[in-house]
Amino acid sequence: MSSQSSALGQQPLRTVQVLGGGSAGSSAHVRSLAAGLTARGVRVAVCAPPAVDRIHDFGAVGAQHVPVDRSSDPAALAALRGACADADLVHAHGLHAGMRAALALSGLRTPLVVTWHTRAHAEGARAPLLRLLEKRVARAASVVLAPSSDLVLRARRRGARDARYAPTAFPAPPAGHGAPADTEARRNKTRAELGAVDRPLLVAVGALERHRGYGTLLDAAREWDRAEPSPLLVIAGEGPERGGLQERVRQEDLPVRLLGRRHDAAQLIAAADLAVLPSRWEARSVLAQQALVAGVPLVASRVGGIPELVGDGAALVPYGDPVALAATVLRLLADVPGRRALARRGLRQAATWPTEDATVAQALSVYDELTSPRTGL
Repeated sequence: MSSQSSALGQQPLRTVQVLGGGSAGSSAHVRSLAAGLTARGVRVAVCAPPAVDRIHDFGAVGAQHVPVDRSSDPAALAALRGACADADLVHAHGLHAGMRAALALSGLRTPLVVTWHTRAHAEGARAPLLRLLEKRVARAASVVLAPSSDLVLRARRRGARDARYAPTAFPAPPAGHGAPADTEARRNKTRAELGAVDRPLLVAVGALERHRGYGTLLDAAREWDRAEPSPLLVIAGEGPERGGLQERVRQEDLPVRLLGRRHDAAQLIAAADLAVLPSRWEARSVLAQQALVAGVPLVASRVGGIPELVGDGAALVPYGDPVALAATVLRLLADVPGRRALARRGLRQAATWPTEDATVAQALSVYDELTSPRTGL
């Protein structure tokens, strides 16, 4: 409908995309969505903190960037409300962004779409507050979109009027990115810099938070440290668990390096013999997608949306079981043909995922459902 706006004498559809802190997955999705929508004649404004725009450069794909802090204070909400004032539809990405968008749209009849890219985690006194936040966002949204079936069910249990499965696409690598000679040279250089020239390299990527399962991963590292040569595990990410993890690595002399926040995660994964994902829960994990697309075998927890995402293209283990995790890693490292076969299955599975174009088309169909005809002046 939007692509026919001029022919029908209608104004172009005006949308606002609202980001919070800008996780790697949601920010990349918004940039991809903005590119596809603007190419179809849709006007797109992206409300996001300036730091997120510096990384993703939304203006380069034709969107307007509106600097809005990740805050619910009156000034930030006023800025967000101003950005949404002339929008036909607002699409928020994440729970906190959804809550801020709902507050900014209070009293207006602008349709609100919320994508739950992932599930928030809270324990103790914060758990009831999280459930309340989920309920308020689910009920405020005209449509909730979710990238895994279990998140769709969660949104419905929280009171969503309309919750739909909407898997987000993994952005395609730049043209020419996969030239064999360049790829092999980058891989060798990365392994040398990490100190894994003559030993297996395992890579994990993600915020250093409790639900990511890094404690289990270090337990598994203690198991595979007995192998010869001992695999080196590198973890890219930053977060509140860093101090405790670093102390364990030091005290137990584990073959593990904490790399901190990195912007070359895809390059790290491509250099690995195995990628490892020990999380308690994931929807469409960016690490899992990067590994399968790069042809890197993946060992992951059998949780959340992971089985749905990877099919038979990854080795799945129970969450929180370091013995099973270590045994699977060591088995794959010792079985080169099996590892290659797993990588091939991963590539086949990745080929079944929705394209960026299909993801944009699905979002646009939802937008067109929710917006009334926009007559010209």
